[in-house]
Amino acid sequence: MGQDQGHHSKERLGERIRPDGGVVLLTVECQQGVVGPDSALPELAVAARASGALRNVARLVAAAHQVDVQVIHAVAERRPDGRGANNNARLFRAAARLPVQQHSGSRAVRIAEPIQVTEEDLVVRRLHGLSPLAGTDVDPLLRNLGCRTLIITGVSANVAVPNAVFDAVNLGYTVVVPGDAIAGVPADYTPAMIRNTLALVATITTTDEILACWKLPRRPAVTGGPVGRG
Repeated sequence: MGQDQGHHSKERLGERIRPDGGVVLLTVECQQGVVGPDSALPELAVAARASGALRNVARLVAAAHQVDVQVIHAVAERRPDGRGANNNARLFRAAARLPVQQHSGSRAVRIAEPIQVTEEDLVVRRLHGLSPLAGTDVDPLLRNLGCRTLIITGVSANVAVPNAVFDAVNLGYTVVVPGDAIAGVPADYTPAMIRNTLALVATITTTDEILACWKLPRRPAVTGGPVGRG
């Protein structure tokens, strides 16, 4: 029974994330100043790399490029003068005092390695708030792309990722979260967030399961010559 349920679950996942079925891959704040070597949040950067989450985001992005699934990178920025930025929570005030700032146009807001960005990718930058979707271009872009299912990856499992998941669900998208392609701090918080919160509103899967669903069809074996019909 368990194996049968697992098979049907994989079938449903495969149907939801078919490359031609209105699926988009979103990376959340996978930028140098957040998950890179010179991160403003070194503990989060370490968690993203040590857990394998950042590597898995890169694998998903590379696979999306291969099967023509649209990739959107959501980047959080701040003007050097702080204009338009939120100041209504402790998180924002603390971020404004960090030695590394996510200034627009700086190295800190470039997508971090090993993620590869192509010309076809869309990069959406925001100067405000906690969510990659609320008040940004992401939702109208998704609608124009015909998106029905949104795969959400990146950081952090503490704030931006759950914000993205809730906003996407509220906007009517089906959400898929590869649990091994998101990270937060402390390390044991991420599985707790997935189990107790995100699993209630999103389909939780793994990077490998998504890649398996996106495998290109095998080409028929090439023989020495045409085969007659018997």
